[in-house]
Amino acid sequence: MAGGSRREDGKKTEKEKEKGKGKKLGSILPRIEPFIPKKGHDPNELRSWAKRTGFVSMFSGEVNTSNERRGNENRNVNEPDPEKNGGSSSRKIEFDPILGRTRNSELEIQPANASANGIHKVGSVRKVRDGNSGGGENKRQVVVEPDLEAATNVRKVGLSSKVINGGENDQGRNVAVSSAPTVTEQKKDGVMNGEARIHVNGGSGSSNGVRELDDSARLKFGPGENPGFVPLLYYSLQHYLSLAGSLIFVPLIVVPTMGGTDKDTATVVSTMLLMSGITTLLHSCFGTRLPLVQGSSFVYLAPALVIANSADFRNLTEHKFRHTMKELQGAIIIGSIFQTILGFSGLMSLLVRIINPVVVAPTIASVGLAFFSYGFPQAGNCIEIGLPMIILLLIFSLYLRGISVCGHRVFQIYAVPMSVVIIWAYAFLLTTGGAYNFGGCSSDIPSSNILTDACRKHAYTMKHCRTDVSNAMRTADWVRIPYPFQWGIPTFRLRTSLIMIVVSIVASVDSVGTYHKTAVELNLLPPSKGILSRGIGLEGLCSFLAGVWGMSSGSSTLTENIHTINVTKVASRRVVQTGAVFLIVFSFVGKIGAILASIPVALVAAALCFVWGLIAAIGLSTIKNCVSGSLRNMSIVGVSLFLGLSIPAYFQQYEPETIFILPSYLLAFSAASNGPVHTGNVEVDFALNGILSMNMVVTLMVALVLDNTVPGTREERGVYSRGSAADYEYDDDHHCDQEEDSSRRRRDQLELYYGLPGIIAPWFRWAKCLC
Repeated sequence: MAGGSRREDGKKTEKEKEKGKGKKLGSILPRIEPFIPKKGHDPNELRSWAKRTGFVSMFSGEVNTSNERRGNENRNVNEPDPEKNGGSSSRKIEFDPILGRTRNSELEIQPANASANGIHKVGSVRKVRDGNSGGGENKRQVVVEPDLEAATNVRKVGLSSKVINGGENDQGRNVAVSSAPTVTEQKKDGVMNGEARIHVNGGSGSSNGVRELDDSARLKFGPGENPGFVPLLYYSLQHYLSLAGSLIFVPLIVVPTMGGTDKDTATVVSTMLLMSGITTLLHSCFGTRLPLVQGSSFVYLAPALVIANSADFRNLTEHKFRHTMKELQGAIIIGSIFQTILGFSGLMSLLVRIINPVVVAPTIASVGLAFFSYGFPQAGNCIEIGLPMIILLLIFSLYLRGISVCGHRVFQIYAVPMSVVIIWAYAFLLTTGGAYNFGGCSSDIPSSNILTDACRKHAYTMKHCRTDVSNAMRTADWVRIPYPFQWGIPTFRLRTSLIMIVVSIVASVDSVGTYHKTAVELNLLPPSKGILSRGIGLEGLCSFLAGVWGMSSGSSTLTENIHTINVTKVASRRVVQTGAVFLIVFSFVGKIGAILASIPVALVAAALCFVWGLIAAIGLSTIKNCVSGSLRNMSIVGVSLFLGLSIPAYFQQYEPETIFILPSYLLAFSAASNGPVHTGNVEVDFALNGILSMNMVVTLMVALVLDNTVPGTREERGVYSRGSAADYEYDDDHHCDQEEDSSRRRRDQLELYYGLPGIIAPWFRWAKCLC
């Protein structure tokens, strides 16, 4: 031993090790001077001090740069630095002195091109040199690699970043999930492979410091995945069965109102199946390419009823259905042409600038709330069928929603079709048991030809309750192919065309909200303005085809798609396309349309009480994309909904003189011919009275004006991001590199999920407004 400084074996003593480590650590730690604010609190001085010290306020939302500071403050100066020892030391657990919870302060998020921005990988820990600290500070970066992702059951859904606010157990912890620009679309044990980066800001969680996504947020199949042949067939039928009510109920309401027979109803239902299949294929291949079903939207139900109840068609006795259908077809064609021009010309990209969640939420909600006068009043005409139908729907969809059969929540997925089948069978038993047999009365005799008062009293009940009233099964053909202009050459009139042009704008706003809501549910980047324009333009083309074929309404994206994806957890584009092929095949079998057309009216109305309520709820849920607690937003949504219901009620109080020829539930749609607007031009009067008597149109106009004139920040308004990449906090020196990387990721992700198929994509690269 020399001078007592070393042992004979040449190793340092423990005391000397502690002394040497202390000197080494002290030499590298930056000296942080206390901040003493001067009078006035100069913000530039505050920012400069924050950059030198790494301090970021917990209330500013900038949490990335504060992690090292938290770690340094809680590390003893005589304690060895884990980074200097190759990360061998265990991470220090910090306790919040106020809330008494553990806080993990060492995990940060990094972009995909981390190696290009001064990041050097050391195991699973990456160090980033802070350009503003003179090379003295190092930030710890933890990236979850694919193998670590499988071990921690972290699932990447889609390609966008998503911040998930923790619930009670998370105590306000935030988790941000982003992705690399490339993704391996493979399915393994229900988890999509790919690299996911996790940003954890404090809070208690799993032992490995990574929060697992909730099972309810996981998808069985993403948009680009193929489930396989047999699952593909099963999931495609499941997807469309869950949307059965929205697909077939519109013709069951409109056609009888227009004076159509049971055979006409069956034909229109078959036409609707054909056009829904064709338009869904077109939209999933060339539109937004989201897994969304196109069909006979309830947005077009109100204008169809307005046209059908106009004074010109009330007193028609011969061929009333054909005359009404031809004028409805002409209006749909004109409105669809306007919508197609709005989309493909790029004008939609200007319109979407003023469409935000505060506008979309009340507009979609009013689509469902507008038909309250039809729902239970019609279901109550046969209360022994309507009320059990509503109760059974609520039991299946709410009380039994958590019960799984063979791994599938059948009661929640098939709530509507199962309830319809069960109550339909119950109504059949009542009919065959003689519950609706009245002596000397027949349901086949029209009400106008019934002479006895007793039979006239029961005729309405028999029509709504009996399952053998419809003769669609006896009159419909086994095989029938719907063809263009099957009802005759359309009639074009200014008054109905103006109404349908305005309604096409409402349908576009509804679809924009559905696109964004679906992108959020799938954890994808929001569609860009060009993609929105392309989707709306193609919807206009689909409505044009619906008008040519005579589907009794325009074609639009069904808002109920969002609920179906949430329930089934299947968002595969191939599933939707396979189901569309099934619809096309079913449309050629006339008896299928006849079976659907023979559903009792009371049963349809009871099911719509649930469906319309669901649409209203989906619309109102859109408000969560903005600051829902803001007095500004609450006032706009509330006033828009109230005026959207109250102003049309003012126009609807001008009842026709021949009120006895209209049922009470149709009086709300007869204001176009009797409203208070009198400009001297009959066509303009009809159009204005009809437009202002529709709830969804008035709600959209009020919300649009208020949201774009009342002052509010972008965050408060919840302005839709148009396909921009996630906003990360970066140092100023690397800002340009991060901008370039973010733009590249955005292009890759938008092309992967929203881009046109490779065969036709080169032909449309010149149309920048559609990309």
